[in-house]
Amino acid sequence: MDASAIVVGAGPAGLALAGELRLAGADVVVLDRLTARSGESRGLGFTVRTLETFDQRGLLPRFPQLQTTTRGHFGGIPLDLAVLGGQARAVQGIPQSVTEKVLEDWVRDLGGDIRFGHEMLDLKQDEDSVQVRIRTAGGEQHLRARYLVGADGGRSRVRERAGIAFPGSEPTTELLLADIRGADITPRMTGQVLANGMVMAAPLGDGVNRVIICERGAEPRRRTAPPLFSEVAEAWKRLTGTDISHAEAIWVSAFTDTARLAEQYRRGRVLLTGDAAHVHLPAGGQGMNTSIQDAVNLGWKLAAVLRGAAPESLLDTYHTERHEVGRQLLANTQAQARLILGGEEAQPIRDVLTELMAHEPVRRHLAAKVSGLDIRYDVGAGAHPLLGARLPRLTVLARDRPSDTAALLRPGRGVLLDLDDNPWLRRRAFGWRDRVDIVTASPRDPQSLESLAGATAVLVRPDGYVAWAAPGTRYDLPTALNRWFGPARARNQEK
Repeated sequence: MDASAIVVGAGPAGLALAGELRLAGADVVVLDRLTARSGESRGLGFTVRTLETFDQRGLLPRFPQLQTTTRGHFGGIPLDLAVLGGQARAVQGIPQSVTEKVLEDWVRDLGGDIRFGHEMLDLKQDEDSVQVRIRTAGGEQHLRARYLVGADGGRSRVRERAGIAFPGSEPTTELLLADIRGADITPRMTGQVLANGMVMAAPLGDGVNRVIICERGAEPRRRTAPPLFSEVAEAWKRLTGTDISHAEAIWVSAFTDTARLAEQYRRGRVLLTGDAAHVHLPAGGQGMNTSIQDAVNLGWKLAAVLRGAAPESLLDTYHTERHEVGRQLLANTQAQARLILGGEEAQPIRDVLTELMAHEPVRRHLAAKVSGLDIRYDVGAGAHPLLGARLPRLTVLARDRPSDTAALLRPGRGVLLDLDDNPWLRRRAFGWRDRVDIVTASPRDPQSLESLAGATAVLVRPDGYVAWAAPGTRYDLPTALNRWFGPARARNQEK
């Protein structure tokens, strides 16, 4: 084998996955057809859930000064994330290129092998491995690994060559995007619906503005090159009456409202993550964030299988958990597309939704949806409020010093949090000490105690989601440990 895992695509999903694999000790090679980073940035920040994920891996200090906001929208209708509580703040103003650089540096610091200028041409898998054929500047190569992950975008060659269907809706319109300098533009942060289309404008700092235009009736094209800035300027003038043709175009792109979801996230030894698994209108920046969450869900599971700690069936839970997230993602972005891109016929829907926004349960539901905070996996363990949900950030006293649950998850291992100093419980988990940190702790403030919903012990997966809690769980701790972390290690195998 040339590597335990090969990841095709060095975007946010591929790099996040490579980091998770290296953190768990798995060797990984990342391939990307580009010879260097493009510097282009579709995403401009990240959601609350991604902020939490980066925090649990200790990555936040690597970013420039983070600006957070509670401002959001659903299909152009303003939405205040503060309805979810004080910690529910998204990050704004961080270009996707910066996020990719942070993740790339993290992977390299962990010893990951990233190879630009390596285009995957084909793949072939058997019972034991996957072989890929690659084109480089020096000619063709072949690499072999136990697993292959496609993180190579909406036109994924991995998905195509693996024979995974990609059903969904055909595009109905085209949107143009440009980052420009030297034009005085009124901000339209959540988009402005006009008689003949929609325009959006957001200041990016240093005199740069991002403009997005959807002209009603614009036929979607399968472009082989970015549009000219003159196209963007002409469309902007037709819709707004303002001339921006004198501006300097830094980056120009086009995208559509197509929505597709891979039929399978896993076929044998080939898996998909990120845009290779789902494409949609980039409403609220959910695409990059969902892609990173895909990678974090898959990373610890694939690493456990590669180490021989868990059976291959653990990988099936990746599809079960994340395919449903992808389905819901497409549903909410398609709904937003109708609101923001629809014409006068969509105005009654906008009016009704605006009325509904006056009710807090509606605001909470939609805010959680666009923030990724509504995700709760079916871990099959019972009805405790924490089961399948992400463990809230708690401040605790652990190992005789103050800590928090984000810090406990930094090593990328499972955590059994014993909040009742229960030696019997710790003995039950002894056989999983090589995979799970057993931590005796106590909540340090009333808010942390309230967040536990009466739990005296919780088993937390490496991705931060609760797999077991006591009391109130259907099955016992060893059953949960065996399900998510594989069989116990025999005592005579302990060093």
